[in-house]
Order: sequence, then C-alpha cells, then structure tokens
Amino acid sequence: MSQEEKGARAANIFDVARLAGVSHQTVSRVLNDLPNVRPATRARVEQAIAQLRYSPSPAARALVTRRTRTIGLVSPGVSDYGPSSIAMHFNFAARAARYSVEAVSSLDEDPGAVRSVVESLLRQRVDAIVLIVVDIAVLEVVGGLDLAIPVVAVAASPRPSPLIVSIDQYRGARAAVRHLAELGHTRILHLGGPSENPDAIERERGWRDELVGRRLDLVDAPRGDWSAESGYRVGLDLPVEPGEAVFVGNDHMAIGLLSAFRERGLRVPDDVSVVGFDDVPEAGYLFPPLTTVRQDFAALGGLMMQKVLLAVEDPDTVTEDTPLPTRLVLRASTRAR
Repeated sequence: MSQEEKGARAANIFDVARLAGVSHQTVSRVLNDLPNVRPATRARVEQAIAQLRYSPSPAARALVTRRTRTIGLVSPGVSDYGPSSIAMHFNFAARAARYSVEAVSSLDEDPGAVRSVVESLLRQRVDAIVLIVVDIAVLEVVGGLDLAIPVVAVAASPRPSPLIVSIDQYRGARAAVRHLAELGHTRILHLGGPSENPDAIERERGWRDELVGRRLDLVDAPRGDWSAESGYRVGLDLPVEPGEAVFVGNDHMAIGLLSAFRERGLRVPDDVSVVGFDDVPEAGYLFPPLTTVRQDFAALGGLMMQKVLLAVEDPDTVTEDTPLPTRLVLRASTRAR
C-alpha cells in the first residue's frame, strides 16, 4: 500500500505494526504504557505512530486490549458535600491513571434502580464499576452482585470487605466525642444524619460507644437530612442546656444549628460546645469557626482508583478494606467547662 493510499484513510494499529516491524500486540503495549517493551522497540513504535499520525479510537483499543480503560461511576443524585467531593477526587485519580469515567447519577436509591443503572454501564463495556453508597440497602445489593467485572463500593461499614473503600467514620466520631468529654462535658447530644445512610450510622455508633465507654448518659438522637435547614429546624427545639455539648453529624447541619442557637440566646462556645463532621470549606469562617472532623477525600479518591487498578490489572490480588483515618480540627466552637 502506498503512502498516498494510507493517507486516504486513517491509519490503524496494524499499519503502525507493519511500519515498525512489530506485532499489533506490541503496539498495544506501547499505547497502554505497559512494561516489557524494549526501549529501542518502543522508540520504533512511537516513531511509526508519529509518522502515520495514528490516533487510536476507544473502540479500536478495546478490540485489541479487551479493555476500554473506562470506569463506570454510580453516584447518588444529591449535591451533598461528601458524595460530591468523593466523585470529584475519584475523577482526578482516574484521569491521572489514564482512565476515563462514565458517571451516572442514581436519583432513586431503590436497589432495583441501582441494579438497572449498573446494567446500563455494563452495556457500555466499562472495565469496572464504582458505587458511592448513601443507603445501606444499596450496600446489600452490591454485596450480592455477581458480575464479570470488578465492583468497588464507597461506604462506611463495620464489616471489612474486599468490595469496600471507606473513611473511618466510626473512629472520627469517637474522636469528636472524646474531645468534648475531655473538655468536661458530661452530657453530649448528637444530631444524626439519615437513618439509612452508612456514614450516619457509623458516626452515631461512634458517639454511642464513646459515651458508653465513659459511662456518660445516652439520650435519643434526633435526625436531620444533612442540610443546614434540617439542622436549624432541629436546633430550635433541641433540649440542650448551658454547659452541655452537641456532636453534629455533618458541618452543614451544624451551620443550621448555630443559627438556631443564636435565635435561642445560646452562646457557642460559652454556653454550648458544638463539633461538626466533614470540614467543609466554610467551616473555618463561621461564627464561631467550627471544630470539626476532617475527611481526606483526595486520599479516598486515590485509594478507590488503586483498588480498581488492582482488580482490573491484577485480579488475583486479594485486598481488604483499610479505612482511611480522619483528623479532628480544633477551632473556636468548643471550650473547656
């Protein structure tokens, strides 16, 4: 075939292989930056790619490698800080690993709806699926999926699993309550998140266990929906007295709680200490600046991608869930009694 004939159509991987004098599998290894290609061979292939101006399409690459280098990401149809941050940092980590992400929002947390979304991603021949779980029923569905590709779930859980990646919500909550107890608070209330949310469940479990371990009184924990409005609404009627403290399930509910306390004439931290969870960007600029538990979402995104890469490229490797630690950030919303 003459150069003019080749120029009449886009070059393919076999043209590159012929020009470089190698197999198309070797060209594929160079394109995917895989090891075990001699430097001289790699240079010859790269020169052929440049000479032919070859640009592999995702479909062509998938035919040769049996992989599309695409990951399906199922995220909840909410704009909450945690899930949004997780999705953003996972996209960053995937891009750094030269994978693309096909993101789908599941507006309905019904397990059947999530299964339908997973099936739609399978039809797009993704190499793996990642689910950001905000409902324990979905976590149970994930555990029951029997698919030919890896599935990784992002969810807090007391039971380690090779399917799960998480931040240690439980120990983060215990650290928050421990801080309040060490300040001298003997009555520490909790404003929890949604009852079916894995993070909310683990944060409440940490609060309860820390109080029980210190032999402090447990009281019923009201719940919000993670929003500042729900924190404000609960805060208007929360039975809290001067000298007590509140561990709030997330920072946005804490923002609403602070507003409600101001309306009630309760001063933070002079009358009541308040601790949040997440360390949202606004937390340090509230009045008063909020003591909170910081989650490292960038590290979580990287860990998610590491688990996906191991599952896709080295499927015989056995991994377990090692939750990432949190960090208590001390600011002005807490004080010693």
